[in-house]
Amino acid sequence: MTETKFPPEKNLPAGYQPPKVWMWEPGNGGAFASINRPIAGATHDKERPVGKHPLQLYSLGTPNGQKVTILLEELLAAGHEGAEYDAWLINIGKGDQFSSGFVEVNPNSKIPALMDHAPVDGGEPIRLFESASIMTYLAEKFDAFLPTETRARAETLNWLFWQMGSAPFLGGGFGHFYTYAPMKIQYAIDRYAMEVKRQMDVLNRHLADNEFMAGKDYTIADMAIWPWYGRLALHGAYDDAGTFLSVDEYEHVQRWTKQLAARPGVKRGAIVNKTSGPLSEQLHERHDASDFDTMTQDKLAGQA
Repeated sequence: MTETKFPPEKNLPAGYQPPKVWMWEPGNGGAFASINRPIAGATHDKERPVGKHPLQLYSLGTPNGQKVTILLEELLAAGHEGAEYDAWLINIGKGDQFSSGFVEVNPNSKIPALMDHAPVDGGEPIRLFESASIMTYLAEKFDAFLPTETRARAETLNWLFWQMGSAPFLGGGFGHFYTYAPMKIQYAIDRYAMEVKRQMDVLNRHLADNEFMAGKDYTIADMAIWPWYGRLALHGAYDDAGTFLSVDEYEHVQRWTKQLAARPGVKRGAIVNKTSGPLSEQLHERHDASDFDTMTQDKLAGQA
């Protein structure tokens, strides 16, 4: 195989020169310096709370967390009473994800994580981590939002895992360097902006011929993609990075994202465990359907 050779870069500014062996420097990490570390495991003991419902969610209202709460609210809207759940707030800025109770559910210390205390086999509670795993498990448990026909199921899973593989370029790549990095690096922002726009074009071309991601049916693929790319398309991500990325030019993504945003299940799921934005769109914990009417932060502020 012939080695690919790239033309040498000219007139580049002097940059960081990596040492022979990398060493962790605590505090050198921008907005997430206080919680990022190169090792796994619990940092402190804290018992995991358990509420009244079989499904116990431990999460935060980030795009990854919203995927699961949107699915749960859509399941309830579709009449699946067994999808009732408790949603406990995991404040990642304070390191809640490194508590012993959370690490028991997700050894990777990332939200969301779920415990099913009433699995279909009647056995011990089942732990679930990674949003795609949780969504697939719930869709199969309730036989909803994941087609059983071979081709439709394959297309749904294609797009579900497309999101899992693509979103790190949007969040950890573009979003980090555009918004959170301690310094603006044009090379990093240009690199990831180009990739995010390519991904938006992938979506736009696909949605030109399909109402939803898997075709005519609304599935977990839509629910997984919308919190990341739909939020960006609605100018709701990374200090209105949508303007920077010219998201309004993706007309088919705009049609799709507005269609999903109007769904009651999406509206409810998008605010569960959310701790930023308008107070009316923050429901820090969810333990009952009535909490949407009485426990959002604007309601609680009015009661104080």
